[in-house]
Amino acid sequence: MSYEEKGTWVYLLVTLVTYGGYAALLLGRAGDDLATTPYVGLMIGAVVASMVLAIVVRILVEVVRPSDRHRADERDRDIHMRGEQVAGGVLGFGMILPLALAMAEAPHFWIANAIYAVFTAWAVATSAVKLVAYRRGF
Repeated sequence: MSYEEKGTWVYLLVTLVTYGGYAALLLGRAGDDLATTPYVGLMIGAVVASMVLAIVVRILVEVVRPSDRHRADERDRDIHMRGEQVAGGVLGFGMILPLALAMAEAPHFWIANAIYAVFTAWAVATSAVKLVAYRRGF
């Protein structure tokens, strides 16, 4: 497994774990009205934890199971470009939701969470497309 593929797996898993943890903690704190639940600190913590975990886990994976090579080849670059192309559509289409919420003057809670959910969907989509390409080809 190449360095790039391992990094994609780590990115996907960290994204899912941190977003899932954020959602679970947020729902655990929620009262009768979810929109009044304090979310800013929790969301910032989830984003920072995601970045730190991605770095730490990627280092740990390389220590435990070193990659054969660390430089991206032509295939890695093509897979990366394909994943970004497909996920760009997910991001562009997904941003309609927070835009519509802002236009409808929805509470900040819903707009911020919609943006975070769309970025998570983008990260999952790009990772999934890349991993399928690594495993099955184009």
